[in-house]
Amino acid sequence: MLDQQIPNIPWRQLTTPYGRGTAIPKLIEQEQYTQLAELIEHQGTLWQVTPWVLLVLLKKLTRKKLEVVSLQEVQLYLAVAHAITKDYLDPVNTVKNMQELLDVNYLWIENEDNDEQEWEKETPKGYEEQAFVGYYYYSYMLLQEAVPIFSTITARNNEASECLAELLTLLRNPTIK
Repeated sequence: MLDQQIPNIPWRQLTTPYGRGTAIPKLIEQEQYTQLAELIEHQGTLWQVTPWVLLVLLKKLTRKKLEVVSLQEVQLYLAVAHAITKDYLDPVNTVKNMQELLDVNYLWIENEDNDEQEWEKETPKGYEEQAFVGYYYYSYMLLQEAVPIFSTITARNNEASECLAELLTLLRNPTIK
């Protein structure tokens, strides 16, 4: 997945725990990893934006000097990995590919006026079981693809080595809840 082109991501139509993902491109550009982490994982829950943020960040990570990867960036990946359990890793329970998560059936409408009402529905748009499981499944798959990068960073980055070791352990053995 990391070798594919990044699609046109409709951030305005994807949700975070605090609303829409409109601010995410700027936060990515400014490397605001702590703020990004709060938008892609909250209280053990992953959101519509999560796999897309990971895709963008991990693609950037492949081009970075690994010695300068920040602890905050690694902590973002670790927060996501902590939220993933084996319950979310069966590909039968999700959409057939990550691109399908951007299908109009799962995207929120561009106008934000009715967001409160949408959240009050039993199942808000984009949080149907197959899509919801997809946020976890594809986030995990992206992190798995980055394991060689994380391993290389561990050898070159003392500041983040403890977090990276924990991340690699989680990716080898997802949490059972």
